[in-house]
Amino acid sequence: MERDARPRSVTPGRQRWDVRLVLGRPRTAELLAAALCRIPGITEARANPVTGGLLVRHDARVAAADVGRTVRRAVTVIAGDPAGVGGRPASARAADAPAPRPHHAPVVRPVLAVGTGAAAAVALVKGSALTRQLVALGGVAVATGTVLRKAWHGTADASPEPGGRATSDSAPEAAGRGAGRHPLLEIVGPHRRRLSCAAALSVACQVSEVALGTFLGWTGLVLIKGQAAPLARLGLTTASAQLLGLAGLVAGACAAVAGLSYASNLQWRRLGQDVEHDWRSRTYRHVQHLELRNLEGERTTRVAGALTDDVGQLGAFFAGPANEVLQLGTSLALLVPAFLLLAPQIAWIAFLPIPVVAWLSLRHQDKAAADYAVTGERRARLGSQVINSLEAGATVKSFCTEDHEAERIDELSEAAQESSRRTDRSTVRHAETVRACTTASMAGTLLIGGRSVLNGTLRFEVFSPLIGLPQMLLMRMSRLGGIVDQYQRTLASYDRVQRLRALPVEADGTGGTLAADQVRGDIVLDRVSFAYPGRVPALEDLSMTIPAGQVTALVGATGSGKTTIARLLMRFQDADSGSVLLDGRDVRELSRHDVRHAIGFVAQDPFLFDGTIADNIRYGTFDASDEAVVEAARTAEAHPFVAALPDGYETVIGERGAALSGGQRQRIALARAILKNAPVVILDEATSAVDNETEAAIQRTLRGFAADRTMLVIAHRLSTVRHADRIYVMDAGGVVAEQGTHDELLARHGLYASLWQLQAGEPAA
Repeated sequence: MERDARPRSVTPGRQRWDVRLVLGRPRTAELLAAALCRIPGITEARANPVTGGLLVRHDARVAAADVGRTVRRAVTVIAGDPAGVGGRPASARAADAPAPRPHHAPVVRPVLAVGTGAAAAVALVKGSALTRQLVALGGVAVATGTVLRKAWHGTADASPEPGGRATSDSAPEAAGRGAGRHPLLEIVGPHRRRLSCAAALSVACQVSEVALGTFLGWTGLVLIKGQAAPLARLGLTTASAQLLGLAGLVAGACAAVAGLSYASNLQWRRLGQDVEHDWRSRTYRHVQHLELRNLEGERTTRVAGALTDDVGQLGAFFAGPANEVLQLGTSLALLVPAFLLLAPQIAWIAFLPIPVVAWLSLRHQDKAAADYAVTGERRARLGSQVINSLEAGATVKSFCTEDHEAERIDELSEAAQESSRRTDRSTVRHAETVRACTTASMAGTLLIGGRSVLNGTLRFEVFSPLIGLPQMLLMRMSRLGGIVDQYQRTLASYDRVQRLRALPVEADGTGGTLAADQVRGDIVLDRVSFAYPGRVPALEDLSMTIPAGQVTALVGATGSGKTTIARLLMRFQDADSGSVLLDGRDVRELSRHDVRHAIGFVAQDPFLFDGTIADNIRYGTFDASDEAVVEAARTAEAHPFVAALPDGYETVIGERGAALSGGQRQRIALARAILKNAPVVILDEATSAVDNETEAAIQRTLRGFAADRTMLVIAHRLSTVRHADRIYVMDAGGVVAEQGTHDELLARHGLYASLWQLQAGEPAA
């Protein structure tokens, strides 16, 4: 069991495991995640059948060892109960299934209702003469409904998110959605007019396509019998006249199909693009205003995935599968009544392959999903190994392991090749089976219909145009599995996007506005305490004064709360207790936008955007002149290296400033803060990556910039702060160990003096 479930990382409130049991088994992953979410204290569990990873979030007060034992016990139970993976009793499934989605009914149910409703109507009209045909067709409808219902329950019992994700509060969320509008209507939102237009065009296109098939059947009838009765009733009595008339009808139907198909597909694609753009814009605006603690609590890849892949899935469903569903429904609505009214003798055989094709399509889709997951994982491992081997070229050659690396690539390539072959065999087998079903249906229709024509119970004029029409329906039925899969993916994407949109945004204070040009910069921390979630307090009952118009420095050990103070001033976080005052006003009562507008901030690892150096310096002060940009760069000692570049300030620096060194990035960020010209400036290790000579030059230029403004400098390198007006020495637990000027602190022979001797290599005077 130790091999089947191994912990990868354990942190307070979160554990990551490698579980071989779920690798390549989506259903097992879902069961394991659902089982763990029922354990008190576990708030979320997510198992990935592609990587074999398991993420468990739990109450931080629950011991990590207890959670580990629970995970191993759950894996043991799942592994020892094969029926729990593929053949669980109905009672167990009902007990373990999450709350159903009342309005998430399968999109194909209305299609079945059309067929069965039409059959009942015809039975009432024609009475007992159609009893056997209606019974046979009813059996086809029941079989189709059983297949689709079973497939639906198989997907509805799964967790809200693919990959085995389940949360302890997923059922209440589903119930809340069910109480409102259907998620698809929520997704469409304000674009219902375009949806109605696209739907009308699709229906008209499908009607034209059925009409085209009918006209082609009449053409064959004219060629065989010399006339088509429906056309004779219109006054076209001769074969040549009927052929000319049919030529015109076929040409018109072809033009209608082509035009309507083009227009409908264009409308559906535009609808998908509108939905995607609308949801991405609104969700991104929401994310931009999230509380930073919530945004940092989410994995960046997950947020980006919701804004790209999930939002794209919302639009993709309407750009494709929604149109196919409507076409399938329209085909059934037209063909089932037509066969029952015109040729009831062959209705059952014409539609007999429907449940078979539906079952094959859904079964293939379920199996193909797992196969593609395994294939994708093996290809990813192959690609990763190729890249690692190439990047480690010097190491490989130095240890003479070229043949070893080649053998590893051969093994991974063979594994990926075998997965691809298995997937290809399954796909080709499915396609050929569907083709065999449609061919058998055609042959059966010809045989039984031909016998009915010969014995006089079915007129040839009726039979001929109807022969090929069911094949159109069956070919669309072959894509049913993909449609249901896309529908489920869309609902899962909708759940994830809504979860992101449910995170709270930053709340503004109620104490009025703060004009940056009127800020003096007097900062007071009064008995401030703060702790990050699940951690020991970073600051505890801290009091500190940062006078206006002076340079104040914070030094001390890592984890002593220096950066936390800067985050409280910027209102990235709010104090748990105590007050942070700016000019005597609690920052929690002020607008976050106003507070941040009054403070310039440079982090140790500044972020630079993909663009030019001038654009990055001007970021936030977009209307600054070129002269002001250059002057800010001079103050930050960035101008010399920028001027030496071939394109100067128009040099494109790549993502995160990849084309620059760490010290160059810091100087660009410092120039950006200088250009902002805020009354309060916070430098958090802003020059840690520059050399001593450049730092000394920056310190000299910053003295003039610091005049008449409040500057808070956070540094580990004490030479950076030796000229500060006041230095606070922070110790573990977020307390002030010492304070004073550089000379005063050296004279005390305390913690600061020890740090100075350690860094400078000279004892305190």
